[in-house]
Amino acid sequence: MSSALESLKVAAERIIINPKYHDLLAVVKAARNGAVYGCKVRFPHALVMVLLFRSGTFREKAWLIFRATRIHAMNLARFATVYKLTCLLLKHYGATPGKEGPFDTFIAGLLGGYFVFGQRSKRSGKISSVNQQIVIYVFARVVLALARLAVKPGHGLPVVSEPNRSAVISHYAWPVFASVSWASVMYLFRWHAAELQPSLRSSMTYIYSNSETWDGLQNFIWHNK
Repeated sequence: MSSALESLKVAAERIIINPKYHDLLAVVKAARNGAVYGCKVRFPHALVMVLLFRSGTFREKAWLIFRATRIHAMNLARFATVYKLTCLLLKHYGATPGKEGPFDTFIAGLLGGYFVFGQRSKRSGKISSVNQQIVIYVFARVVLALARLAVKPGHGLPVVSEPNRSAVISHYAWPVFASVSWASVMYLFRWHAAELQPSLRSSMTYIYSNSETWDGLQNFIWHNK
C-alpha cells in the first residue's frame, strides 16, 4: 500500500514540475491559495465579530462564522481562477501571442471583479456583506496607491509630481486625509447612518450611541447594556 502511494506521489510530482503544465497548474495553485488565504483572513475576523456582537444560539453563531469564511474563501478562489485563466488566454491569443499585453491584468481583473464580486445574491437580490467588505478593502488601497503615484516624481501628474511639491504634498497629505475621513464618517453616522456599511455602523453604534445610556454601575463599566 505504501509503495503504491509513493509511486502515485512520484508520478504526481513528475507532472507538477513539468514546464509543459506550468501555466495551467498556476491557475490551480492560485485557486488553492485564494481559498486558504480567505479562510485565514475571514475565520478569526468572523469569530470575534460574531461572538462579540451577534446574538443567538451557539449553533447559529457557528453557522454565521462558517458561512462568512466559506464565502470569503470561495470568492477569492473563484477570482484567482478567472483572473489567471483570463491572463493565460490573453497571453496566448491576444494582440501579441506569447507575450503579456499592457492591459491584460486590467481586463482580467475587470472580468473577475464583475463575475465574482459584482453579482447579487440569487435568493435575496442583495450584495453579500462579505463581498462588500472585500471590495471596499481593495478600493481603499487602490485609491491610496493612485494618490501616491499621482505625486511620484517621474511618474505622477504634472506640477504635483515635481520633487519639491511632491515632498510637501506627501508630508501633509495623510493628516488631511485622516481628518477628512473621520469628519465625513462621523457626519454620515449622525445624519445618514443607514447608508453606512452594516459592520461599520454596528461598531460605531456600540462606541458612540450606546455610550449615552446606563442605569447603574454594572452597565456603565462592566457591560454595555
